[in-house]
Amino acid sequence: MLIKFFLLLKNQGLPVSLKEFLDLLEAMQKNLAAFQVENFYYLSRAILIKHEQHFDRFDQLFAHYFKGIELIQDEDISAIPEEWLRKHFEENLTEEEKKAIEAMGGLEKLMERFRELMNEQKERHQGGSKWIGTGGTSPFGAYGYNPEGYRIGQAGSRHRKAVKVWDKRQFKDLDESTELGTRHIKKALKNLRVINREGIADELDLETTIKKTSENAGMLDLKFIPSKANRVKVLLFFDVGGSMDDHILICNRLFAAARSEFSKMEFFYFHNCIYESVWKDNDRRDTERINTFDLLHKFNSDYKVIIVGDAAMSPYELMVNGGSVEHFNDEKGITWLQRIKNHFPYLVWINPMPVNHWPYYQSVQMLKEFSENRMFPSTIEGLSKAMKALLDKKIHQD
Repeated sequence: MLIKFFLLLKNQGLPVSLKEFLDLLEAMQKNLAAFQVENFYYLSRAILIKHEQHFDRFDQLFAHYFKGIELIQDEDISAIPEEWLRKHFEENLTEEEKKAIEAMGGLEKLMERFRELMNEQKERHQGGSKWIGTGGTSPFGAYGYNPEGYRIGQAGSRHRKAVKVWDKRQFKDLDESTELGTRHIKKALKNLRVINREGIADELDLETTIKKTSENAGMLDLKFIPSKANRVKVLLFFDVGGSMDDHILICNRLFAAARSEFSKMEFFYFHNCIYESVWKDNDRRDTERINTFDLLHKFNSDYKVIIVGDAAMSPYELMVNGGSVEHFNDEKGITWLQRIKNHFPYLVWINPMPVNHWPYYQSVQMLKEFSENRMFPSTIEGLSKAMKALLDKKIHQD
């Protein structure tokens, strides 16, 4: 069972190794997971994942693989056919890993080691509270009850109370190091350019230098001017969590491209709708909030505002006091959005949801009207049009 999970992680691009997989099996043999679902999740993540940038992808794959949560379809966890093991190893391991296996004594030796680690329990366990079994309260087992548990070998769910802590993921900060696929996005963002010269004179003004040198009887007279640069100032607001998890990749790419293209850029996070506060760090979003009024006072109206979100929410979040799904908001969401719109006359909304899905969400239609049809898809064409819209005209201010 764990072999299939290991191969899923590997096939989905996570840098997991065979040695780490064997370390996980040894840790399970030593009961380091302490028979708790949550402990097993953290143990497997700690052993298999080497960098925090892969945590969110691991969470998604863990939730996908253990969805249900059914793990093994029979009660004998050691009954893994040799043909099944051999087939999957041969199909999914690289040549380098196959050579490593041969150095360990061959595939037969590896399968023997796997069985030794998984064969600690040799008999059926009934009605207990600790080990893998049936009819008990253990977090691992079937036909029993535990509010936080795996279901093993049971035909269908009985209590529907297995807790999936990996599905309750904390909102993840966007990874500005993401570069794959950002080249075309950078090209689209180049449409938002305000080129001028300001700052330190660090670029040689060749024409003026020649002129002044000639006037100085050939004595070299170097003249410098400030270099040209894109002086546009950008505020980026990213919707995170919930349905936006489906669009994390495009948001990562957009964030990385914007970091590279705009030298004067500030970013903030929100969930569903901007209310009285936003945040910069998703791990500290409950303790380190930034008052939205402070943003309106701090940043001048010449900043270009880009809101990135799928706008998929209950209309109550926009139109009703206390409609937020996370807290009681004293003022409705549309009030805060209107304040932002009034202060920043250059504003667009980037919606990563496919355009053909927009008509099915009342909130999307409401925000599209609010933004005066300056809602654009996260395609290259959509981003290009959004950047041009930020330069062409101001949004109407009420």
